[in-house]
Amino acid sequence: MTKPKRFLSIQQKSSLIGICFILPALSALLLLVLYPMLNGFYLSFFNTNLVNRNTFVGLRYYGEMLTKPDFYQTIFTTIKFTLLVVVGHFMVGGLFAGLLNKPFPGRTLYRVILVLPWVIPEVSVGLIWKWIFNPVYGLVNSYLLKFRLLKEPKAWLSDPKTAFAIVVFIAIWKGFPMIMLMITAGLQTLSSDVMEAAIIDGSSRIQLLRYIVIPSLKPVLLSSLILDTLWWFKHFTLVYMMTQGGPENATNIVSIDIYKTAFEYFKYGQAAAMSAIVFIICFVISQLQRRALSEKTS
Repeated sequence: MTKPKRFLSIQQKSSLIGICFILPALSALLLLVLYPMLNGFYLSFFNTNLVNRNTFVGLRYYGEMLTKPDFYQTIFTTIKFTLLVVVGHFMVGGLFAGLLNKPFPGRTLYRVILVLPWVIPEVSVGLIWKWIFNPVYGLVNSYLLKFRLLKEPKAWLSDPKTAFAIVVFIAIWKGFPMIMLMITAGLQTLSSDVMEAAIIDGSSRIQLLRYIVIPSLKPVLLSSLILDTLWWFKHFTLVYMMTQGGPENATNIVSIDIYKTAFEYFKYGQAAAMSAIVFIICFVISQLQRRALSEKTS
């Protein structure tokens, strides 16, 4: 009797099983990321409010954005906001990471406390801090008036001179735990033998940091910098909950501008064009950061 022919080889079966395992994640990626992205690019070529019939306008919205002074002002505000927040994250997160990397009583408890800002939902953080800076019953005015540091209540989030600084401060407070955890994880992978040998050879703390710690943490720092920059460049929730882009556009970052264009003015095509430009800017930023860090640490 002849043996029945195998329809699939063992290697083919293994490949098929692997495809079956990744198919759900791939489907979710296509439906939730790739399709909305492509659909957004498609809408940027049309004048539509998603109800009336689409009118093809080509690259008109892109041209308007690139020749609109208000758009450049919004981009400048966004870049300034992102730069200050990311630098603050690495300064505060790196400082606490260095402290928490050393053994001391209660270290685990301090780690939990310092991570709390990161795990609290951004909507809750925005509402809590908005209440703290409330001009009528906020804690800031209450204590400043109590200690006679203010003569009268101050509307902190209604003043363009203070609103931006407050939003940056809160964004740093909210996001530094992620950088702290990333750097802490990287520090714990460093070889203690190498560090001890460098200390025996007479290396100072600055030399240890420059020639051993930072080069060893290059992958962690690179991924953290790119993720943190892209996240806060297109950030929306925290700033919108506190100021909604005001006062006088002092905190009007690009994500809020896109939201208002789409859901307040119902100009979805124009909002899609702005989103496409932001996507290109984020892509360029990530590539520049990758190349800059690669050249400095090579």
